Amino acid sequence: MDTKAIEIMNERFGKDTELALATMDGERPAVRIVDAYYEDGCFYAITHALSGKMKQIAQNPAVAVCGQWFTGRGVGENLGWLRDEKNKAILRKLKTAFAAWYGNGHINEADHNTIILKIRLTDGVLMSHGTRYDLDFTR
Repeated sequence: MDTKAIEIMNERFGKDTELALATMDGERPAVRIVDAYYEDGCFYAITHALSGKMKQIAQNPAVAVCGQWFTGRGVGENLGWLRDEKNKAILRKLKTAFAAWYGNGHINEADHNTIILKIRLTDGVLMSHGTRYDLDFTR
């Protein structure tokens, strides 16, 4: 992938970022705003395992995201309880990225249904100062 595009993705999304996340609810699309953090071709969000979006992703993991002159498609994956040992490194980064609101009572770390959603991007389009970057995250 173009090194300039990687730099732009990291600069724009390597922090707390609001993104529109689209899933499929049966035959109907569903979209909502999530707080996400970007790293190495993936977005990460903290959510609840029993939420509508996670039920939809369990049925059909194909998702789309949109925000700040970027649109992308990918695959949603439930990484499990955010305090699981395997999530330690990414949780540390999420706590830093989401520091402005993480401790305000919205996140219940003791609840095993509080999970990390990973969105592994497959492709996307990034716009920056009149330049279009067609991105293939599978390479």
